[in-house]
Amino acid sequence: MSIQFLAFAEAFPLAREFRISRGAKTQADVVTVIVTDGHYYGWGESVPYARYNESISSVLAQLDSVKDRVATLKDTTELLSILPAGSARNALDAALWDLRAKQTGKSVYALTGLSEVKRCYTAQTLSIDTPDNMAKQALELKQAPLIKIKLDGELVLERLAAISQASPKSRLIVDANEGWSPAQLSDWLPELKALNVALIEQPVPDTDDASLAGLNPDILLCADESCHTSENIDTLANYYQAVNIKLDKTGGLTEGIRALKKAKDARMQVMVGCMVGSSLAMAPAYCLCESVQFVDLDGPLLVAQDRADGFTFEHGRMSQPSPFLWGLPGQYGQQFLASTWQHHMTEEAL
Repeated sequence: MSIQFLAFAEAFPLAREFRISRGAKTQADVVTVIVTDGHYYGWGESVPYARYNESISSVLAQLDSVKDRVATLKDTTELLSILPAGSARNALDAALWDLRAKQTGKSVYALTGLSEVKRCYTAQTLSIDTPDNMAKQALELKQAPLIKIKLDGELVLERLAAISQASPKSRLIVDANEGWSPAQLSDWLPELKALNVALIEQPVPDTDDASLAGLNPDILLCADESCHTSENIDTLANYYQAVNIKLDKTGGLTEGIRALKKAKDARMQVMVGCMVGSSLAMAPAYCLCESVQFVDLDGPLLVAQDRADGFTFEHGRMSQPSPFLWGLPGQYGQQFLASTWQHHMTEEAL
């Protein structure tokens, strides 16, 4: 049965400016893919990321270049040889899983053999600001179980101290986005432990991973920008105790499952993470969360208006409501996707 798909850009304004060590953004720019077999429809979303030399236009061009090859796909594993790891493959992979759930009458959990997520607490993210403003952001979270803090190389201890004082019961994840030197990391580690930091994401540039060898820190170090696919895991296990699996890096759930297994085999802890996007982007990643140690899928909390029938959040607890926008059997959403398909096909024809 022939598969057709279309891809288009969408933008989600953010609830507030989101700032990391590499810059700030006020909206989430995403690529949405809809696939159909002529009867059923599926969809997915990805977030092109400039750090990996991606843009909306480059991802749309990638997808357009494989339309003929996708028409005869038998399953998502064939995508691994058609598209490289990245957000183009992620959006298409997600859409194909959703389509398959509709075709087979089985959930993506059943199709993949993954354990259905019963309970999940996600980190909630604070973007870089002054210590006082970051403390105010932390207070708004009302003692969230897990807070993720974006930092650069400035005022690190001052910012963390302010947040820890504002939310003393919260465990903290620090995300430096490659913004520290190995020397800074070594200097700050003892005090970070005292401030209830449980994990540090990618403290050093991915070119400096080897500098972490033999460090044996009291806080988990987690590879993020250094970790893309399952092929990276064995090397990273020499330097890190954890990896951050993001489907926009693995190129979708299909490879994400392989990366999760490889990390477990290497006895590494796992964070499932995200770029800033809607619940549609989080949904495939959520399927991995039953057996991981850290979840960071709060993207929908950062946008001003999420998609309909997306995740619900209560004091850090992330839940999949019913009805839900992705990955389940049945006719839910089919009329909307068919209408959206027709709208964009008409626009392309004009």
